[in-house]
Amino acid sequence: MAGRKKLPTNLKILQGTFRTSRENKDEPKPDINIPTAPDFLSKDALIEWGRISSQLSKLGLLSDMDMAALALYCQAWGRIVKYEKIVAEKGELYKTTNGNIQLSPAMWVVNKAYEQVYKFMTEFGMTPASRSKVSAKPKEPGKKDEWAEGF
Repeated sequence: MAGRKKLPTNLKILQGTFRTSRENKDEPKPDINIPTAPDFLSKDALIEWGRISSQLSKLGLLSDMDMAALALYCQAWGRIVKYEKIVAEKGELYKTTNGNIQLSPAMWVVNKAYEQVYKFMTEFGMTPASRSKVSAKPKEPGKKDEWAEGF
């Protein structure tokens, strides 16, 4: 049986649960930055990338190391946008050649994309429940980055 997922130190500090006695002294502490979006992202994924990456960066929750996770989230979001349009046009169900009613293939894609988006939203603290565990303040202009100074 697996225990709780380990949290990075910066999230523990933001949540107020950081304890020096349990600190991982060797934990990587990447610089806060908005990574470059990969070329394969769809148009709707790129729109979401632009919308959410700036918000996550302001909260100090995004670095270049997070590019792949953010890309997966955004691409899954782009699939939701694309396939929800198909579902709206063609419906959630379809009749097979032998008369059976089945869930449309577009609905299968949408449902899987919803699961993926939700997983990454919780990883980045983008749901009300996961956000309630984080106390983050936007970075003030001209203020030193406390993550760079260490603890």
